[in-house]
Amino acid sequence: MNRSLFGRIWPNAIAILLSVAFVFPVYWMFATAFKRTTDIVADTPVWFPTNPTLQHFETAVSADNFWTFVRNSFTVTILAVVFSLIIALAASFALARMRFKGRRGFIIGFMVAQMAPWEVMVIAIYFIVRDADMLNSLVPLTLFYMVMILPFTLLTLRGFVAGVPKELEESAMVDGCTRRQAFVKVILPLLAPGLMATSMFGFITAWNEFPMVLVLNKQVEYQTLPLWLSGFQTTFGNDWGATMAASTLFAIPILILFVFLQRRAVSGLTDGAVKG
Repeated sequence: MNRSLFGRIWPNAIAILLSVAFVFPVYWMFATAFKRTTDIVADTPVWFPTNPTLQHFETAVSADNFWTFVRNSFTVTILAVVFSLIIALAASFALARMRFKGRRGFIIGFMVAQMAPWEVMVIAIYFIVRDADMLNSLVPLTLFYMVMILPFTLLTLRGFVAGVPKELEESAMVDGCTRRQAFVKVILPLLAPGLMATSMFGFITAWNEFPMVLVLNKQVEYQTLPLWLSGFQTTFGNDWGATMAASTLFAIPILILFVFLQRRAVSGLTDGAVKG
């Protein structure tokens, strides 16, 4: 009985320790953003903000070109996710439903692309964009972000399409639907968990991307929030409150997206991994 009790306790204890280890830095970031400067630099750690203040957030929001960075980040991230979903939906249907020469090699190619370390290709990408005279533009960022998240999106959605019985599609076509109508009316609604999972993954990947925008966009009006955040400490010296407030503002869109999509997204990742 003691052994059985121990077997139930130790996994929970490890899970709690890991949760604390991962959650505490996030909590400290949020707490520091609301603390007064005297509490932040105090010799004795102040675990909870006793007199919360929004001064640090005001400093962060009033930074030069803040709203330009926000607009640029949302623009390239949303467009990259939308374009990758459109392409992946069509390609995943073809890979799951159709048999054609080179299909296996096509799938292997996307798997290899998913494992590719994009950071080592930044210099090559820079030369491509420079030769195309498209430096300091949001268009190359959008296109390359789309390419970065496309392999994962395609492979995950392929698993979902393969998991939908062909009989449903064939029944719709017998009832008079074209193949396109059958896909839109029958298959697409069943892909909702996969769409949510891939959308969240793509959003986080594009939202956090740093090396590419650092190399391609030197003009401030075409930069995004990760680059703004990296220079925040230089701009404000040792103002840790403003730095943590900026980090909090940067993390809020991802946290909101995760809160709304996490249940469907986790099930989507699991189902997409085991089907097809």
